[in-house]
Amino acid sequence: MSSGTVSRTTLRVAACQLNSRGDRAANLAAAVEMLERAAASGADLAVLPEYVDYLGPASGEPEPEPVDGSFGRLFADTARRLSMWVIAGSFHEVGPDPEHTYNTTLVFDRSGTLAGVYRKIHLFDIELAGRPEVSYQESRRVAPGTEVVCVDVEGVRVGLSICYDLRFPELYRRLAVDGARVVVVPAAFTTHTGRDHWEVLLRARAIENQCYVVAAGQSGEHDPGRSCYGHSMVVDPWGTVVAQAVDGPGLVVADLTLDRVERIRTELPSLANRRLIA
Repeated sequence: MSSGTVSRTTLRVAACQLNSRGDRAANLAAAVEMLERAAASGADLAVLPEYVDYLGPASGEPEPEPVDGSFGRLFADTARRLSMWVIAGSFHEVGPDPEHTYNTTLVFDRSGTLAGVYRKIHLFDIELAGRPEVSYQESRRVAPGTEVVCVDVEGVRVGLSICYDLRFPELYRRLAVDGARVVVVPAAFTTHTGRDHWEVLLRARAIENQCYVVAAGQSGEHDPGRSCYGHSMVVDPWGTVVAQAVDGPGLVVADLTLDRVERIRTELPSLANRRLIA
């Protein structure tokens, strides 16, 4: 397993919880305002939620953009202006064909330079009997990504994931093996599943991979009638929730003690002890 590069002992992170709806301009303005709050708190890194640009009726979805489109330029400029690393949630990126977009996370460094691109691998295709309001077929309009992505933030290896990825532990193990000490989860987790599974899954991914997990969620009602659980949180590598948001838009700030990752991995070396099973 790669040890990663850690050039500092702490990293201050901010998980930004939003209520994106059908007004894209208002959504983006709220995201920038939350990033400004994160910068004022001294955050080195701020994480926005999934589909930060739009969670409204399908008929009003924005045209997909390339990575260097207006969405990317906005958050590149904001990261540069605030001199803060920004993981810009996710947005509707131009996909492989006219019928499909990508659900894409962009990472910008303090200078506004694009440092990473991750396209959601696991798409939210579920159908619960008798619960049409929590039935989704994301793959009808979104193509899956294929690449596992880590970025080095201030010398700290950070793994990228998005929402439904959280249910697939093999992705997080791969991120840990690739050196991740921190994993981020921009999300729009449904209220129906989130109240039972969100915290449990976040803590499990942290415990299994002995890393910090920073999860930024959408919260509240969204058009048309979609409800997201929120409860953005930071979980340490022992599985302890060190910070959690209340309902509604808000900010969660926490200092990640990076030598705690190394200490836990040394004292309880489950990653080193793992065996590959054919």
